[in-house]
Amino acid sequence: MIRAILLDIDGTLASADGSITPRTKDALLRAQDAGIRLVLASGRADQGLYRWADELHMREHDGLFLCYNGARCMHCATKEIYFQQTIPADLARAVLHHIRSYEVHAIIARDEYMYTDDVFAGMIHRSIDGPLFNVIAYEARSNGFLLCEKRDMAAFVDFPVEKILTFGEPAWLEKHWEELRAPFADTLSSMFTAPFYYEYTAKDVDKGRTLETVFAKLGYAREELMAFGDAQNDLSMLKYAGLGIAMGNAAEEVKKAADAVTLSNNEDGIAAALEKYLMLT
Repeated sequence: MIRAILLDIDGTLASADGSITPRTKDALLRAQDAGIRLVLASGRADQGLYRWADELHMREHDGLFLCYNGARCMHCATKEIYFQQTIPADLARAVLHHIRSYEVHAIIARDEYMYTDDVFAGMIHRSIDGPLFNVIAYEARSNGFLLCEKRDMAAFVDFPVEKILTFGEPAWLEKHWEELRAPFADTLSSMFTAPFYYEYTAKDVDKGRTLETVFAKLGYAREELMAFGDAQNDLSMLKYAGLGIAMGNAAEEVKKAADAVTLSNNEDGIAAALEKYLMLT
C-alpha cells in the first residue's frame, strides 16, 4: 500500500507554464484525503516550495519538504527539521574559487536573499537548441528571493551552505562538467539538475539517501513510497522508492532507471499514474 508520494517540482509537478494542472492537482488532493502523505522533493530551497505546498493544502496534511536536493528534510507546517547536512564554509569557498576560471556563475541562497556575482548575467539557453531565458530572474521570482550581488562570492561565503547552484550554457556544460566536478569528486556530491544547472551538495547527499535516513525513522517502508521525477537528481529517489515513475519528458537515463514511465508534465502524467496505480478516479 502506498503511504507517501514523492514529487519533484520542475519538469514533474510543474507544467511548462509553471503551474499545477487542474487534473493533477485534483488527483493529489484526493490522494491526501485518502491518507497519503505528499513530499515535495526538489533542488529548491524550502522558501521556494511553499507556493506549491499551499496550493496542495499540504500544511493541513502533514506534508514534508525534501529540499536542496536532499540536504534538508523538514515538516512544511511546523518547520521541524528531520535531516540537514551542509557544505562546510571552507569547502564552499574552494568550489567558488575553482569555478571562477570557467564559464559558469554561482548562486547561493541564504535567508530571504539569493547571492550571485553578476545579477545581469542570467540570459542563457534552456537547452542546446532551446530559447533564451533569464535564469537569475527565474530563480529569484519563482523562489521568492531578493537579489544581492557580491563581487567575490568566495570571499563572501563564510558560512555553511546547503548547496551551490551553478549555471551556464548547456553546450558548454555538456563539454566541461567533469572539470567542474574533478577537484571535489571525493569530497562533494555534484550533478546536473537541468541542462543549464550543475549543483554541488555535501558528500553523499542526494534525494534517495535522505529518504533512506528519514523515512525509516518515520515508519515508512520503501515499498510504501511512490516517487515521480524527470532529471538526474531524481535518479536516487526513483531507485529508492518502491514505485519510481519517470515523466514522459524525463531524460532517457531516468526513464531507463524507473519502474514505469508516465505521460509528460504537460499531459497530466502524475494524475494518470495515480489513477492507474492507486485507483484514484
